[in-house]
Amino acid sequence: MASWAVVEDGKIVESTSQSSLKKASDASKNGMDKDAFLQLLVAQMKYQDPLEPTSNTEYISQYAQFSQVEQMQNMAATTELARASSMVGKEVYIKTVDTAGAVRTVTGKVDYVVFENNKAFLAIDEKLYALEDLETIVDKEYNDAFNKAYDFSISLNKLPGLYSIDLTNADAIDKLEEIYNGMTDYEKSFLAKETVETLQKYIERLKQIRLSAGITGDEDDKVEGPGDGEEDDKVDGSGDGEEGEDKVEGSGDGEENTEGTDTAGGTE
Repeated sequence: MASWAVVEDGKIVESTSQSSLKKASDASKNGMDKDAFLQLLVAQMKYQDPLEPTSNTEYISQYAQFSQVEQMQNMAATTELARASSMVGKEVYIKTVDTAGAVRTVTGKVDYVVFENNKAFLAIDEKLYALEDLETIVDKEYNDAFNKAYDFSISLNKLPGLYSIDLTNADAIDKLEEIYNGMTDYEKSFLAKETVETLQKYIERLKQIRLSAGITGDEDDKVEGPGDGEEDDKVDGSGDGEEGEDKVEGSGDGEENTEGTDTAGGTE
């Protein structure tokens, strides 16, 4: 299988996984394990002074120490494996330092655990990282809410200045408003107060721009607003008319005029 590596300025750049594995390997080489202790014991027996050999009591004491070291290492390995196994399925932050001294952080879910040479390695996106590089364990809901709020803030900051926006930015602002309205109260708690206020200012500014361009968001208001007022006025004016009633009464009010005519006729 072919291998590849990133090269910058003629130098191979280590990945975060490679840095973590190399660090764990160096630590295991520099440490004193039970094998190193046994080699020291054998070398002591081999090169001891024949005239003043080491007593059996001292050998037994050293062997007891060797057994204690072995048991402590086995216990530590078992504890490390149990700790690493408990990480499976959890969201974690891995922090590594490469050979150039650059600090890198990897975030992801632990898929499985590999245990080699009494060392536990966490697998994230098919890459291995030493357990000692584990920095933080986070709840998935917390991590999702944090990332959502972070992405929301980045998208909001990418918008032009408040008085530089136009209708070409309408889709982006509408999308941000939709995302915000779809957030839970828990997710909204990750947004700064200033971020929410800035979003509201963009929404109000976009409404002004749309009104200036003759675009309204509510077509019902546009239809019902003027129609209702004018129609009501016309109905009220025609049916309410005291003046109209006076005209009708005046035209049909001719009893006095009729009586006057009859009287005149009778006199004649």
